[in-house]
Amino acid sequence: MADEVRYEVRGAAAWLTIDREARRNALGPATLEALLSHLDRAEADAAVRVVCVTGAGEQAFSSGADLAAAMGAGDPMALFRTYAALLSRMRGYGKPLVARVNGDCLAGGLGPVLACDVALAREGARFGTPEVKVGLFPMMIAALLLRDGLRKKVLELVYTGALVGAREAEAMGLVTRAVPDAALDAEVERVLAAIAAGAPRAVQIGRRALSEAEELPFDTAVEHLCRRLGDVFATEDAAEGLSAFLARREPRWTGR
Repeated sequence: MADEVRYEVRGAAAWLTIDREARRNALGPATLEALLSHLDRAEADAAVRVVCVTGAGEQAFSSGADLAAAMGAGDPMALFRTYAALLSRMRGYGKPLVARVNGDCLAGGLGPVLACDVALAREGARFGTPEVKVGLFPMMIAALLLRDGLRKKVLELVYTGALVGAREAEAMGLVTRAVPDAALDAEVERVLAAIAAGAPRAVQIGRRALSEAEELPFDTAVEHLCRRLGDVFATEDAAEGLSAFLARREPRWTGR
């Protein structure tokens, strides 16, 4: 399991690297289980404030589900049920998620990118949902596509199986930003550092609150978020941040 997803902590960031470069980082059963396990590991580590998900090499972030593995299993749907669990886990995760899109992001490979809070893509990357070309349909990721992307642009992508470049993916709302290939790593590090510099408990409570409020009616969402603001105020980080602000000094976060 560990061989298919590398786990590394660099400063305050945990890095999850899909390491199946020879298979264009396809998502097989062991890959999905490793991603779920490492997400749990990063969430439980108080020193980790942000998680970065990427792929090995420069060709692909992920080419999608490992269809050969799925079809070779006794229950082909088992792979897709685990994939759905991964998307749900990421969407409601307790810490910010950043996608470093190092290469092509296709079919089910697009799901983890959409489930991240921030997605930074190199300009040379391509995006698409070509499932219809092999008799399938991008079912689970459609839930994220329709939330994040422009509806008519997304539907054209889904129905035609066409590929678009990173700049067009940015315009569609599928990624936060497309950057020159040579600038990708510097931009990812800049964003990770900026997120890690914020109050850890405020960011963690806030991320969960936003996920919880997303599907609520407006008035209910505002009430819910107001309650969650009370939870933030009750943290040691909030007391430290306000004291530091009034004293005109840098805060010293404890994550409590």
